[in-house]
Amino acid sequence: MKSYHIMVHGKVQKVGFRKFVHRMAKRYQLTGWVKNRTDGAVEMEVQGKEENIALFLKKIKRGSLLARVERIDVDERHSVDDFNSFLVKI
Repeated sequence: MKSYHIMVHGKVQKVGFRKFVHRMAKRYQLTGWVKNRTDGAVEMEVQGKEENIALFLKKIKRGSLLARVERIDVDERHSVDDFNSFLVKI
């Protein structure tokens, strides 16, 4: 199992992006969380099989219908938390 911290920059708030991320995480059987940041970015932590995370990242880079993803920062985590599901944090 792999764990990544991801920051998504662009027009990713108030466009349904967190809901889109949640749907994609469920589709690819990932656990973790996603939340909006005060600087306009969206932050997330995802865990799961490496091949599933790669597919997830492809979808996230394209973004949801109304979102415009400009940049994604992906950092691998060396420790894995014990997440049971994927949460949308407020």
